[in-house]
Amino acid sequence: MPKHLRKHVAVVYQFARQADDIADEAGVSEESRVKSLNEYEISLENCLARKYENEFWEALNHTINEYNLTSRYFFDLLSAFRQDLVKKRYSTFDDVIDYCRRSANPVGRIILEFFDIRDEKSMLYSDSICTALQLTNFYQDISVDFQKGRIYIPIDEMEKFGVPENQFELRKNNTNFEQLVGYQVDRTKRLFEVGSKLLDSLPKGLKRQIRMTMLGGGAILRKIEKLNYDLLNQRPSLSKSDFIKIFLKSFL
Repeated sequence: MPKHLRKHVAVVYQFARQADDIADEAGVSEESRVKSLNEYEISLENCLARKYENEFWEALNHTINEYNLTSRYFFDLLSAFRQDLVKKRYSTFDDVIDYCRRSANPVGRIILEFFDIRDEKSMLYSDSICTALQLTNFYQDISVDFQKGRIYIPIDEMEKFGVPENQFELRKNNTNFEQLVGYQVDRTKRLFEVGSKLLDSLPKGLKRQIRMTMLGGGAILRKIEKLNYDLLNQRPSLSKSDFIKIFLKSFL
């Protein structure tokens, strides 16, 4: 990031991190966490009205106004955090996409706004990248999320491939599950491919950073394939050598 942007990006990160910490606070009921997120949203509304509860909210207001950031994206992020606490299953892929629209896409759009890139085509390409990254994380964390009671694979697609929900609990990998996950991976690859069209419109430094992020997501998808889609018993992750390869490839 250019030096003049770093503190502003850090403020946005702090906003998201604080909300995420509220949503994931251990030992606190979901009802209490939803209430805390609602209170956090009120603090955001006050911040935008220049009523600051502390220095952080004043800094966030300064960042939003300094770079003309779209305030709706911050509310979208909070709605996604809240949804994670109350919604554990998704009937269709459109439902999953709607979640990604609020949980992941706002981050990419805010970053583009920091660089004053605001045309609709670039925003949509960014959405494809961010959605693909969110979906990749879902598949990477299938077993972890199930332990939290969540399944992000659409119910209608589980039924289509003959994968009952108890298969997650039994950690039973079979041809049906492999085909189900393979279908998810192929669709996510296509989203990355569409999103790659964004790179041509980015300044050099940001282009390299976004390319590294996309390469990381692609590397996870390839690891999923090498595991024969057995995500119920194994969690793919990037090694130190993977990161080095990704860094070098970003310069090509």
